[in-house]
Amino acid sequence: MPRDPNTLSNYNDWKTKHTIADLAIDFKKQRLTGTVTLQLESITDKQSQEIILDTSFLDVQNVSLNGGKSTWEVKARSEPYGSPLSVEVPGGAAKGSIVSLNISLATTEKCTALQWFAPAQTSNKKFPYMFSQCQAIHNRSIFPCQDTPDVKSTYDFKIRSPLPVIASGLPTGAAKFEHGENGESGTLLYSFHQEIPMPSYLFALASGDIATASIGPRSVVSTGPEELSDAKWEFEDDTEKFIQVAEKLIFPYAWTQYNILVLPPSFPYGGMENPVFTFATPTVVSGDRENIDVIAHELSHSWSGNLVSNASWEHFWLNEGWTTYLERRIQTAVHGESHRDFSAIIGWKALEDSVKIFGEDHEFTKLVIDLKGKDPDDAFSSIPYEKGFHFLYYLEKLIGKSSWDPFIPHYFKTWLKKSLDSYDFKATLLDFFASDKEASKALESVDWDTWFYKPGMPPKPDFDTSMVDTCYALADKWESKDYTPSKSDIEGLSANQIVVFLEKVQLFKEPLAPAQSKAMGKTYSLTNTRNVELSSRYLGIGLTAKDESVYKPTTELLGKVGRMKFVRPLYRKLEKVDRKLALETFEKNKEFYHPICRGLVEKDLGL
Repeated sequence: MPRDPNTLSNYNDWKTKHTIADLAIDFKKQRLTGTVTLQLESITDKQSQEIILDTSFLDVQNVSLNGGKSTWEVKARSEPYGSPLSVEVPGGAAKGSIVSLNISLATTEKCTALQWFAPAQTSNKKFPYMFSQCQAIHNRSIFPCQDTPDVKSTYDFKIRSPLPVIASGLPTGAAKFEHGENGESGTLLYSFHQEIPMPSYLFALASGDIATASIGPRSVVSTGPEELSDAKWEFEDDTEKFIQVAEKLIFPYAWTQYNILVLPPSFPYGGMENPVFTFATPTVVSGDRENIDVIAHELSHSWSGNLVSNASWEHFWLNEGWTTYLERRIQTAVHGESHRDFSAIIGWKALEDSVKIFGEDHEFTKLVIDLKGKDPDDAFSSIPYEKGFHFLYYLEKLIGKSSWDPFIPHYFKTWLKKSLDSYDFKATLLDFFASDKEASKALESVDWDTWFYKPGMPPKPDFDTSMVDTCYALADKWESKDYTPSKSDIEGLSANQIVVFLEKVQLFKEPLAPAQSKAMGKTYSLTNTRNVELSSRYLGIGLTAKDESVYKPTTELLGKVGRMKFVRPLYRKLEKVDRKLALETFEKNKEFYHPICRGLVEKDLGL
């Protein structure tokens, strides 16, 4: 049985070793066209006579096997996994031998991995833009592949586009001009190579009016020309610092360059850890350097997820729990120990929110989940991040930091360039501490079944609250109902401390009165801030308070930001107070949202 239930490929018989994506970006028709060559190794004694690949809404035009003709068929679609492509291998192939499949294809308008912008949708309204988002199982809508994190391949990218291109590989030279055919204007060929094997969900492309600036000795930031100086300022102080801390904690950074692409505002995530180039939401560029922990997180993925990957999305906590843990260790080294628990307190609230939305007995609130027949996107929440973090935090406290820390590089070296599941993690941990009597004894007390399979919240640790006490004290004043705010209330508080205050207010048993909500927004300037972490939480408070003065700012924000962390909660709250307005706002903005975000908001709104 394959370990990953979310792929239709027969990857237990064949494994992709190398992928060559030779694709042209057609902005007019909003599609990619070209060929993809997969070099697949036979890994079974039974000499499988069929290769099955994942595809979804793809126009597969031709398949050749080892340079000759082949018999192939795209079979019936099976939701939510797409249509398997079956290719005959007459007589099979001996174990260890490699076959080459060359596939001609075009993406279609139903492609779920690509987002296309007309010039009018971009910030300077001059040029079109395209970017990909393949996690979790969307790469199959770009080209046929073994779309599972249990398979890793090296990559060559040959991408033709009239505009600058970024990919999850290192450039292999300057772009080359190619003349057009039949009087058509020419294009540029951009070439990239990725020599570290990576899973299909990390295949990434972007193309548009992109400008670039240095933010460190091995890092650049790329974004629209008008946004470049703001983005450079936001990241240049901390990026290299973060890399060096992570290297001390684990081992040297493996991918050569660590770069950041700040995407247009409809990008649905905080960041996507594509190798070489993290794709980041523009909401990180808040003008106060308060949200660059997203970069500490995506950078940590360079080890956790990208080098060492979950074998299937059922074990997603191995990617995200480890990454959240490493991100908070970086924060500790840069800002001090109290910052780790401060970040974990913010995370705890996100975890409570996610558990509440699913219901505390829901399958998706477990650490190890069952995704047979399900779409991994539907399980996406802060649970694998925060519950996964708490499991590792608990193990660190149980064993003691000085004993635990040597395990971190050991774990990443053991599983380097491989994929694992939760049982492999457990075995690696127990084996590492087998000769340490004290740690072994401590580990005997771990209730693995409860941690892996019990739904709902984990045990709450005894957090260091030194950075949140003032935030909680301010919230207590507001709970008294007749509090008159003053600008001095929040003087000296960081934006993230104000986030904690707002989250505490969100937990009040009785919502604020509309007049209170209005006074809070006005006195603390919470609607006209660039920091969406602040404005979105305040708008949520106002919606719960039925404060009509926030309805318009909410609809305006929903037309400017496509990050699901903000969009989904605001639609859910807006719908409760004014369903008609929520539906009108969605109808107006749905083409602006990424297909993944659009689909999930439709589910949230019961459409």
